[in-house]
Amino acid sequence: MAALCGPSPRPSTRLDLLAIDRTLSEDDLAIRGATRQLMDDAVRPYVADWYEAGELPARELARKCGETGLLGMHLEGYGCAGTSTVAYGLACIELEAADSGIRSLVSVQGSLAMFPIWRYGSEEQKQKYLPGMAAGEIVGCFGLTEPDAGSDPGSMRTRARRDGDGFVLDGGKMWITNGTVADIAVVWAKLATDRATEDADGGADEQIRGFIVPTSAPGFTAREVKHKLSLRASATAELTFDSVRLGPEAILPDAKGLKAPLSCLTQARTGILFGALGAARDCLEVALDYVGTRTVFGSPLGAYQLTQAKLADMTTSYTAAYLMALHIGRTADEGAATPTMVSMGKLNSTRTAIEIARTCRTLLGANGISGEYPVLRHANNLESVLTYEGTAEVHQLVLGRALTGLNAFG
Repeated sequence: MAALCGPSPRPSTRLDLLAIDRTLSEDDLAIRGATRQLMDDAVRPYVADWYEAGELPARELARKCGETGLLGMHLEGYGCAGTSTVAYGLACIELEAADSGIRSLVSVQGSLAMFPIWRYGSEEQKQKYLPGMAAGEIVGCFGLTEPDAGSDPGSMRTRARRDGDGFVLDGGKMWITNGTVADIAVVWAKLATDRATEDADGGADEQIRGFIVPTSAPGFTAREVKHKLSLRASATAELTFDSVRLGPEAILPDAKGLKAPLSCLTQARTGILFGALGAARDCLEVALDYVGTRTVFGSPLGAYQLTQAKLADMTTSYTAAYLMALHIGRTADEGAATPTMVSMGKLNSTRTAIEIARTCRTLLGANGISGEYPVLRHANNLESVLTYEGTAEVHQLVLGRALTGLNAFG
């Protein structure tokens, strides 16, 4: 936490045409600056090579992020920084301005692995895992998505069955960030209900429950997903559970039903609706530098009306999305944010960001496809960010249901 509040440089203000920085607290600015400094030192000089090689020193970066106070920073206690949602969002912007894979590493650790333990775990589980996770010494992942159950997680096939006082886990998960480097996996599975104690599912035969699964457990396998064209600087895995035996201490006692993992996704989407704008901002900064120095027909590229029109439109869209993100963050800090608000923010930020990245690529011309510039890397990464934690179409249906009162999910 002390590291987060240390003195750091502020980002360029040339995109801040509405002087939004004036509305941020000194703590917000310090956290943003400290995160940017970490990215400048530990990520930006190397990330293009990591992306091209399809690799990431994830555990080393987790420790550095832990030392800076970024892991689970929006949670209270257990070694977590306890910052505001807005401060967490501003940090996510800086992380994703470096690369979406870095923000994904931090989001999965804090919002998808630490949050369910913090929110639904026993005190023993919290004490055992959260301090080490906040420090980056224990890395976690989140197992919900399956090969045939992405947008419809309720159709998952992974099952847990009771075995004495413990459990046996069978099934598999797909597209799991941090999966190949994790020490623990928070895995969601359907468990046959105990008719004597059933409650939340109203008589259902099975109930979705969360389990803390050590990745060293016999029967647990994590295979790297190869040949990715997006999020290449990120550890992505397919997880398999072949009769993985778990003790009674593995189950998250208060996580019952689909609402539990969905609440974790809401946490992660909050980071995404800020973070995606970091990729957009980085593209805009690079494009502004480029058009100021690139000469075409005897004049700087930035002196042409078509170029300025693109820059004006992109900056206006970016600013509007940033204001929406700040509003959602501040509403969350007041305890009044809803999943519908977060869906709107995630939908808007990711669509805005990917369009900005694509348009900035046009301003760079052929140089836009070179790895020497980050623009197409950001655009490729944003294809994944647009898709995970709920596709654009899913969030459109969430908003449609809120507007009409009618469920179009089928």
